[in-house]
Amino acid sequence: MTIRIEQQEAVNTAAPAVVDQKNKVGEVKEELVLDGGFVVPDKVVSSNGFAAPDINAFGNSFRNYNAENERQKTVENLYRQQHITQTLDFVKKMRAEYGKLDKAEMSVWECCELLNSVVDDSDPDLDEPQIQHLLQTAEAIRKDYPNEDWLHLTALIHDLGKILLLPQFGGLPQWAVVGDTYPLGCAFDESNVHHKYFAENPDSKNPAYTTKNGVYKEGCGLDSVYMSWGHDDYMYLVAKENKTTLPSPALFIVRYHSFYPLHRHGAYKQLMNKQDEEDIKWLHIFNKYDLYSKSKVHVDVDAVKPYYQSLIAKYFPGKKLRW
Repeated sequence: MTIRIEQQEAVNTAAPAVVDQKNKVGEVKEELVLDGGFVVPDKVVSSNGFAAPDINAFGNSFRNYNAENERQKTVENLYRQQHITQTLDFVKKMRAEYGKLDKAEMSVWECCELLNSVVDDSDPDLDEPQIQHLLQTAEAIRKDYPNEDWLHLTALIHDLGKILLLPQFGGLPQWAVVGDTYPLGCAFDESNVHHKYFAENPDSKNPAYTTKNGVYKEGCGLDSVYMSWGHDDYMYLVAKENKTTLPSPALFIVRYHSFYPLHRHGAYKQLMNKQDEEDIKWLHIFNKYDLYSKSKVHVDVDAVKPYYQSLIAKYFPGKKLRW
C-alpha cells in the first residue's frame, strides 16, 4: 500500500552531558559540573541531583520557539506543515499502514545504529545525530535512577520511531514523524506550539471535531484517543506488537513523550483515566532528562553498548523485531 502525502510549500517563516555525582537518588552536591566543563548553578538542580542547564546547544533557552535564527525558521515551517496536514483521517491511514509492521526485521540495537543518519528538524535545542540523544538521556537517568533498568531502556528506545524518516520505512516528511503531538478529533488546544496554523487544517471546519472533547468521552483514557502521527505512536506499536515486557509506564512514556500540551501545560487532561494518571508521573520524571540532557558532548557508544544490549534481551523476547 502506498500512502500519498501532499507536501506543503516551504516558507521562510564517556560520558553524556549528565551530572558528575554518585548513583544515589536524592543526593545533590553544592556545585555540579556537566561533562562539557561548565558549572551548573544550584537554582537549576533538581531534587534528585539532575542538573538542568539554562541554555541549549545554540545559546537559547530550551524549547524557545521564538528565537530568531535559521533553525527556528526550519522548526516553525515544520509545525506549519504538520498543523495544516495532520487530520483524523490521515492519522487513521498511517496507523493502519504502519501497524502492519512489514517494513523490516531487525534488533533494537540495529535500529539505534540506523539513527546515526537522522537529525530532528523539529528540535530547537540540538542538531546532533539521534543515537547520541538516546544515550545521553539514558545515561543521565541511569545515574539518578540506577535501580530502574526499565527506565534506562525506555530512554534508549523512546525516539527509535524516527526511522520513519529513512527511505526503507517510507521516507516520511519531518512533519509526519517529529514534533509535539496532540489529539485529533477534538478542538486544538491553544497550548499547542504555533497554534495559529491549525486554522488551515480541514478538521478545524468540522463541527464534530471542534468541541473540547470532540468525538471522545471525558475520562475515556488516552489509549482511546487518536494522536497526531509520528515516531511516538509508531514506536509504541512496534514495542506492543513485538510483545515487550516493559511495564505500563514505559509504553506510556514512549507513546506520549512528545505530548507537551498535556505534560507541560495540562491540556486535554479530561480525556485521561486512572491508569494514565499513574503513568504520567513517570513521564514527568523522564521528560526533564529527555529535554535537558541534550549536549554536544558525545557518549562512548562502545563502552555502554553491552549494558543496553543486556536490557534489550531482558525486555524484548527474540533477537529480531518486526518494524
